[in-house]
Amino acid sequence: MNGFHSQAAVDAGEGSAPWIVHFGRQMPWLARRGLAMLILLPIFVGTFYVSHYLRFEGQLGPREMWRFWSAVEAAVLIKLVVFAWFGLLRGWARFVTFDDIITLVEAVTVSIVLMVLVERLFLANRPTPRAVFLLDWGTTIVVVAGLRGLLRVIQERSLPLFLLGDKQPTLIVGANPSGEALVRAIQGSRRSAYHVAGVIDVDRRRIGTRIGGVRVIGGLEDACPLALRHGVAEVLIVGDALSGKQVRQLVDEAQRQSIGVKVLPSYQQLIHGTVVIRPRPVAIDDLLRREPVELEMSSLRQWLEGRTLLVTGSAGSIGSEICRQLLGFKPKRLVLVDRSETGQFFLERQLRKRMPEAQIQVCMADILDRRRIAAILREQRPQIVFHAAAYKHVPLMESHAGEAVKNIVSATRRLADLAPDHGVESFVMISTDKAVNPTSVMGACKRAAEMYVQSLAGTSACRFMTVRFGNVLDSAGSVVPVFRQQIAAGGPVTVTDPRMERFFMTIPEAARLVIQAGVIGNDGEILLLDMGEPVRIIDLAADMIRLSGLRVRDDIEIEISGLRPGEKLYEELHAEGETHVPTRHPKIVIADSKHRDPHAVRRAVEHLERLADEPQAVVLDSLRRLVSEYVPPQERAGQTRAAA
Repeated sequence: MNGFHSQAAVDAGEGSAPWIVHFGRQMPWLARRGLAMLILLPIFVGTFYVSHYLRFEGQLGPREMWRFWSAVEAAVLIKLVVFAWFGLLRGWARFVTFDDIITLVEAVTVSIVLMVLVERLFLANRPTPRAVFLLDWGTTIVVVAGLRGLLRVIQERSLPLFLLGDKQPTLIVGANPSGEALVRAIQGSRRSAYHVAGVIDVDRRRIGTRIGGVRVIGGLEDACPLALRHGVAEVLIVGDALSGKQVRQLVDEAQRQSIGVKVLPSYQQLIHGTVVIRPRPVAIDDLLRREPVELEMSSLRQWLEGRTLLVTGSAGSIGSEICRQLLGFKPKRLVLVDRSETGQFFLERQLRKRMPEAQIQVCMADILDRRRIAAILREQRPQIVFHAAAYKHVPLMESHAGEAVKNIVSATRRLADLAPDHGVESFVMISTDKAVNPTSVMGACKRAAEMYVQSLAGTSACRFMTVRFGNVLDSAGSVVPVFRQQIAAGGPVTVTDPRMERFFMTIPEAARLVIQAGVIGNDGEILLLDMGEPVRIIDLAADMIRLSGLRVRDDIEIEISGLRPGEKLYEELHAEGETHVPTRHPKIVIADSKHRDPHAVRRAVEHLERLADEPQAVVLDSLRRLVSEYVPPQERAGQTRAAA
């Protein structure tokens, strides 16, 4: 039996335990201990007698019985006292685990040692053969462990078989710790609407084994045929059992067979909260899920614990998640910098509720206000800065190039220039894959900011790094909430082009990898996060419509609206002249490129800033001079036609 047991498992089985367990739970504390002693008393007498019987091969004459009766009182009393000391008189209504068995072995061993000592010191005239004590040790462990195991079986299997007709047969996908805990919780709960007909797993080597007493009956490709054979209307996926691609495949096949698919809690949810057997529908982040990101916890803790950390753009989707992740590493102080009053208000409340003892300093400020930012750095003295503040909406920035230059390029330059003067040791800038061969103002401004941060390498003791990643799933204003609103309004769902593809990351995944990259990166490096396989936006729209219980075309139309200003069909991972160099983390690579002359970069950036309030055409011309790879999409299309 595995060692996982929690309040969740107890709660899930509530109402399913036999009457004797319910009766025991209602008794006062002292009465429960007394009841446990009354149960163990005949067991200890019996095991001691059986030990004598086995030692003397069933030939118990008057002399042997005299020895038995002379020592049995001391043996039983010692066992009861030791069992009470080890806490084995309580918890009999709880599930027995491997740890309980270890404790039982320890208690019985101590009891036998004490019995030998007492027998030699006080009962020397009535010696008991040593083989009796050895036999009593093994017999007591087997009988007591067996009794507790029987109580667990009674708790889990007390549901009368004739009631199974009222329960819906289901298949659970995932023969892992989460799957086992959920199988036991479902099987042991009268309130559950499900009866587990079998378990499915992606590893076919597990077929034929059992998990939580239920047989693993097939692989992932067998899920729908087995569901039809067993009359299963809904298949339940354990939250951490499948990748996003596997979830999509199962959902697509199940829909063709009119079989429902729902998701159960993951292992992390199980160990952090109470299990409720209430499956939820498959969500869009289930379909885009990738392998969980493993972090270098020891190096991260060493880098972050006990230090002052500052996050700009803290009220944004990425900035706020970085703040939540950083709190888990117990910083000395976490400084939140943003100009959004409402966003800062709610973020502070959330963080203080999560970790009341943490030192959180909320600073209202605009990154462009140099005097205010300098004052914050001087007062707070952060050792590490995560710079996440920036505009992010591509089409909007196409019409406001000067504002994009101010908010992205100027803000980054001013903050980066101030950092070394105020003792900042590490500066991590958050960038985007749109900075790779940019076709938009926003992407070109991000690339300009990258170039400036990179140019500062080696100029001070501060370590300057840049981290790029793709679209963040379900962030404010991103495609997922827009599609969700359009579906709720009855459609249509608008897609700019059927060929458009994007890389997606979840918000927590992006934040974790940004922090991890901060540990790995060296001065002047641009780090790129592994974003998996690109997803066609039209497929994403169709998935969201289906997951809402609707049908594409019949219920919700998908309309093609055409590319918006600054957009391109495919995001790219390589800029011109860049190569990717692996790091020690499998999800992070270095975008290696030639460093430009830092003095030339500074002059070009300062010139661009001076023109920020000039007409749009002037700003764009200066931006193109700085970021030579920046080609607006209409010009790129013209180049493609000319080449053809």
